[in-house]
Amino acid sequence: MRDRVLEDATRILKEGGFAVSDTCNIRPKSFDVVARRGDLVILLKVLLNIDGLDSETAAEMKALSAHLDAESVVVGVKTRDHELEDGVLYLRRGVPAMSRGTAHDYFVEGVPPLVYMGSGGLYVNIDGDLLEDARDEEDMSLGTVADELGVSRRAVSKYEDGMDATLDVAVRLEEIFGESLISPVEVFEEEDPEDPEDTEETTADGPEGETERRVFAILRNAGFDVVPTARAPFRALSRESDETVLTGTGSAGSILKRARLMSSISDVARTESVYVVDEKPSRDSVEETAILEVDDLEDVEGSDDLLSRIES
Repeated sequence: MRDRVLEDATRILKEGGFAVSDTCNIRPKSFDVVARRGDLVILLKVLLNIDGLDSETAAEMKALSAHLDAESVVVGVKTRDHELEDGVLYLRRGVPAMSRGTAHDYFVEGVPPLVYMGSGGLYVNIDGDLLEDARDEEDMSLGTVADELGVSRRAVSKYEDGMDATLDVAVRLEEIFGESLISPVEVFEEEDPEDPEDTEETTADGPEGETERRVFAILRNAGFDVVPTARAPFRALSRESDETVLTGTGSAGSILKRARLMSSISDVARTESVYVVDEKPSRDSVEETAILEVDDLEDVEGSDDLLSRIES
């Protein structure tokens, strides 16, 4: 079932004009595919139940997105004991989540969701200016609208100031004024103001093993910021100015699968990709991923030197 959902989500992205990377089939994994359309880069995770997004995976998705100038999104089927509703945006640990139907509407048709699931039920964004204009046109006071809605006068005033409303209130407002007063939900927001702890960027603790320690030290000495990962097919994101390098480390005998996947992701995300090994490699590259020996990098002189070795 999960494979089918992933196939559907990938097809939706391609139908929406996205270039999509190979599927990440290495576990554990923080995302399934990377996709790009213009300047919009997506890290997509598929879960049958969106409540299965754990804090560590969500943190890594958000950290990777921040350093790749990307957005994270989960496509799923259900939450708790019921299916996800089309046209509704959910939020899990600071990551937006949606059904396949919502994904199709948004990424293919360009139609954003109008409803989001919050604590206590379904909510919408009320366009306060439209509400005030509609009330003035109908010559209705705040108190009259409040009586019609069964809420306080203060609540109506807050709706006009931009406070969100329950779906029931929005439907009733549409009945009163004969027009929709809802504005679309922003799918990709930098931070959930109600859950700031979920937006903290966390990554793996640090290098594992001597080779990885040496690689990270070489990168930092060359001027790169190194962000270790725990659930990605690469061991770190390395950044210097506008250059981002997907960085893998390990044994020369076990790199093929990861290097190919890194190459596909790098192509879509428009980054460089390098796999640094602990012994002389039998090849210089795997597709677009450069293969370098750690001993040959000890004399690197700055970021430009390292990038030139990767690109050559």
